Amino acid sequence: MALAIAHSRGLDGLNAPPVTVEVHLASGLPSFTLVGLPDTEVKEARDRVRAAIVNSGFEFPSKRITVNLAPADLPKESGRFDLPIAIGILAASNQTSGKALADYEFAGELSLSGELRPIRGALAMALQTAGNGKAFILPEASAREAALTGAGEILSATSLLAVCAHLSGQALLPTAVAEAGENLPVFPDLTEVRGQAQAKRALEIAAAGNHSLLMVGPPGSGKSMLAARLPGLMPALHPAAAKESAAVLSLVGQFQPAAFGVRPYRQPHHTASAVALVGGGNPPRPGEISLAHQGVLFLDELTEFDRKVLETLREPLETGRIHIARAARQAEFPAEFQLVAAMNPCPCGFLSHGNGKCRCTPDQIARYRGKLSGPFLDRIDLLLEVPALPAEALTGKADGENSATVRVRVETALARQMARQNKVNARLNASEVDIHCEPDEAGSKLLKQATTQLDLSARAWHRILKVARTIADLAGSDAIRAAHVGEAIQYRRFARG
Repeated sequence: MALAIAHSRGLDGLNAPPVTVEVHLASGLPSFTLVGLPDTEVKEARDRVRAAIVNSGFEFPSKRITVNLAPADLPKESGRFDLPIAIGILAASNQTSGKALADYEFAGELSLSGELRPIRGALAMALQTAGNGKAFILPEASAREAALTGAGEILSATSLLAVCAHLSGQALLPTAVAEAGENLPVFPDLTEVRGQAQAKRALEIAAAGNHSLLMVGPPGSGKSMLAARLPGLMPALHPAAAKESAAVLSLVGQFQPAAFGVRPYRQPHHTASAVALVGGGNPPRPGEISLAHQGVLFLDELTEFDRKVLETLREPLETGRIHIARAARQAEFPAEFQLVAAMNPCPCGFLSHGNGKCRCTPDQIARYRGKLSGPFLDRIDLLLEVPALPAEALTGKADGENSATVRVRVETALARQMARQNKVNARLNASEVDIHCEPDEAGSKLLKQATTQLDLSARAWHRILKVARTIADLAGSDAIRAAHVGEAIQYRRFARG
């Protein structure tokens, strides 16, 4: 046949729209033309495909070859189209069977020797092949990743020659087997943090309700240690959330099948740009907030981040999604991350020591804290002071509960939330807060007094109620009492500073 049609997938954000690879061989001077809005990586497929076909023992046709990647208005990027282009050329030149091409989708980058290399986004593509009745042929490493979705038939191939043998019925490709749960990361334990009982309590509340947390304290008080232990207090992801988180990581090639179901923990440096944090580029790629989807985003030295960078977090903190718009492309990524941040109380860091070590002036302290805008602080649920540890706390034995004990309480509280409202407390909207977070009479009176004294906004009011609801869930109480509201109010006091 002079025309062959193979099927593949593109990537547009988390979507993987179908791409039809049409290959036509015509008489005339030998040439190889790629059309269909290919970028540089795809255009370079001409040389990779030519070498891979020859080195796999086939003959590269001395024809006028035209490859069309449809639809024409969808930009095509990366080397994932190498395999379907090569299969199309071989089928069009009758060197391999083209009868079964309609039953498969192909994606894979070819080496010059014809071996298949892994590609980005395999898991995201596999999620959208479910139910289309086609088997998906992928490079071996990518196939193991895609098999975690449990979607459709995923076949694992090591080379172009193996794919051709499968299509000809000579040697069938094996079905990919998911390899998840091996060598799971072990998070550090809460007992390793000396003292800081109040901070540990705030960490438990944050884990139980998925609340954002800002810790303020001098250097060495344990802020980073506490943040690193938060994922260990949280339950494993349920399958749907695990697939969504893995799909985002797969887009940038950072997903590890052995860590499937484990909440991501991201810690970008304070020099990170807005694009690195929220995503961007052309084509748009997810940033750190999306890579932390369903996990923890830890921003250490918060005031050292550029203020404009921090302001970009305001929308995703509210909505759980980020929309990236560029002149030619738009993309939307999930960003339901749990923000944990740490900062010093003043430029030198020793304001709260109380021993005269701090030499910062009030103006310097005001400018330092002024790097965080009021609207940004308003969107953080828990604001906590982490004091310096006394000498006796450092020399004594480890105290407090371990992470496993706290995690049991957190899982119980989360189960109450799922049964009551089918979402975590931090994600309740205004109308749901009115329904599920109404305090008793004493609690309501206390909250009104605090609102007047602390000059709280309506958003802060709602966040206090959400935190109080989580505290009540941890206590196993259906009612939100004054004690729960009072504890929640304690975590807003820094907002006045």
